[in-house]
Amino acid sequence: MSTEAIWKTPMTLEALRDMHRDTAESHLGIEFTAIGPDWLSARMPVDRRTIQPFRLLHGGASVLLAEALGSCAANMCVDQRSEFCVGLDINANHVRAVRSGWVTGTARPLHVGKSTQVWEIRIVDQSERLVCASRLTIAVQRKPGINA
Repeated sequence: MSTEAIWKTPMTLEALRDMHRDTAESHLGIEFTAIGPDWLSARMPVDRRTIQPFRLLHGGASVLLAEALGSCAANMCVDQRSEFCVGLDINANHVRAVRSGWVTGTARPLHVGKSTQVWEIRIVDQSERLVCASRLTIAVQRKPGINA
């Protein structure tokens, strides 16, 4: 993608934080950290909320971070007065274990179309090593009562 902004409905970090108050994202401690012209980043703690019984980052927590990032970014790419985006499919490859600290995810578009979008979300540890590579497919929907 180009360095030109792709957002049709740009949002501030503050607006994203407000939108996610009292959600699964806030429960897991996910914090939106940066918005670029064609990417969105957030971080998540590796702590009692996000680990599995072996005290490693839970793969499901990584997937939740990936879907949160991709869905938010996708919705910023549409005119939210008439459209909204929902996830169709997500996959994740967990390639490195993390036991503590923070992981950071960054969503970047692979395809932004009229009816579908595909987002790649890379999650890295504090040393910038890849932890999880995820791909999210999005459906762009018309809001009820809005004619095509």
